Amino acid sequence: MPLEIVRHDLTKMKVDAIVNAANTKLKMGGGVCGAIFQSAGAGQLQEACDQIGECKTGEAIITDGFNLDAKYIIHTPGPIWQGGSYQEAAMLRSSYWSSLELAKNYQCESIAFPLISTGIYGYPKEEALQIAISTISSFLMKHDMQVYLVVFDKKAFGFSQKLFTSIHQYIDDHYVNEVETFFQRNRIEEIREVEILQQDVYHEAEYSLVDLLDQLDESFSERLLRIIDEKGMTDVETYKRANIDRRLFSKIRNGVDYTPKKKTAVAFAIALRLNMDETIDLLTSAGYTLSRSSKFDVIIEFFIQHGQYDIHEINQVLFTFDQPLLGA
Repeated sequence: MPLEIVRHDLTKMKVDAIVNAANTKLKMGGGVCGAIFQSAGAGQLQEACDQIGECKTGEAIITDGFNLDAKYIIHTPGPIWQGGSYQEAAMLRSSYWSSLELAKNYQCESIAFPLISTGIYGYPKEEALQIAISTISSFLMKHDMQVYLVVFDKKAFGFSQKLFTSIHQYIDDHYVNEVETFFQRNRIEEIREVEILQQDVYHEAEYSLVDLLDQLDESFSERLLRIIDEKGMTDVETYKRANIDRRLFSKIRNGVDYTPKKKTAVAFAIALRLNMDETIDLLTSAGYTLSRSSKFDVIIEFFIQHGQYDIHEINQVLFTFDQPLLGA
């Protein structure tokens, strides 16, 4: 199952487990920790934590979710930022990995994380985000679980300023605004109407409808599975790189006429590292294309043109620009 970035209140996530950015004494704190305690029921949750006692940085323990929608709360103390020279990165990775392993051991199918250590512990958000995504995606390459990375708003979420500037410039250079596109489309439609009238296609078509249906190109499913074989990739490798749920991929494999959502088709193009022409061919087989009048499409084009196929990095950018995410 995939990784999804969502803007939401962590305490209201309907998942098997939510993760609390705890302190080592497992006491009620401020920020995310305080909000979880309050929502779960501070008294009963503190009593459960007191029975456990403490938890070392980078490790994780589990309690009931009490009044939360989540069945469990996984508590993990992240590192306090001290400049980066005190194994902070290794401890932060361990916090995510220990939490995921604990969720797996309790048969959790879904889990929601905050950005651990980025509050009062002071971990730089961009670095913390990269560690979170790389650790979670590594886990998901070997295990099936729906993982959410929950942020309260975009201000709590960041990526490379250089990349942000490059994409902004690319959008400015390539994005065609909707008004201009509207008039372009009207003009194209007028030309097509004239051509149709001139050709009198209803009376002079060379092929009947039956003939045309017999000559359909391969479907999206057929084309996708052929490309996977040509790339020498496995099904599992493909749908995990595409950030796609195993059950959805099964529907695609078993349904020759399955029509995916556009973001799903694009996710597979990214997973298979297709160039622009190959991407357009795959999208066309599902009835889609890429347009300069869509910011989503322009961002996708930017990454493909630059040979960057990390789907989680692409999703970070799409999230920041309020666009649909790939896969999930």
